[in-house]
Amino acid sequence: MLSLTIMAITFGVVFLAELPDKTALAGLMLGTRYRASYVFAGVAAAFAVHVVLAVAAGSVLTLLPQRLVQALVGVLFLAGAAVLLLKKGDEGEESIKAPADQSFWKVSGAGFMLILVAEFGDLTQIMTANLAARYDDPLSVGLGAVLALWAVAGIGILGGRTLMKYVPLRLITRIAACLMLALAGFSLYEALSA
Repeated sequence: MLSLTIMAITFGVVFLAELPDKTALAGLMLGTRYRASYVFAGVAAAFAVHVVLAVAAGSVLTLLPQRLVQALVGVLFLAGAAVLLLKKGDEGEESIKAPADQSFWKVSGAGFMLILVAEFGDLTQIMTANLAARYDDPLSVGLGAVLALWAVAGIGILGGRTLMKYVPLRLITRIAACLMLALAGFSLYEALSA
């Protein structure tokens, strides 16, 4: 039986934890370049997979060594920053590509893979596993978590499209790379000092 209370608690916890996370940043970057509905489809599917894994695993993810998780996250942030900084831009990079230039499967697949890799072992996935173990209500926890993650992704994707009207993509890319470098430094510091 579905519990709206557990759904609401899960939604609130996961939404607040994910809002300042890399997901909004990833959604923003993808949303500036590709059709929003294509990006959202891939991102939403990846989050659904993550929530299913988290709920199924229960509290098993919390048994992973924190240092290992932080080090891996730091390396992934460094790789993401390097990709953003080293990418050669086209002259037409400042405009969003038309859907004809990018197929649904290519764009949604890119969004799916980005979130699937970047969010694995993330704080919200671990929180979802903990909530599933605590409340013993996988359906309510799963729905609350996936709706929260989809909401954050939607905010990031739509925010990216709006931001493109006022800020050049090249500047957004550099700012995103700097944020990823800062997050990499923070994660690696936590891994080494834990």
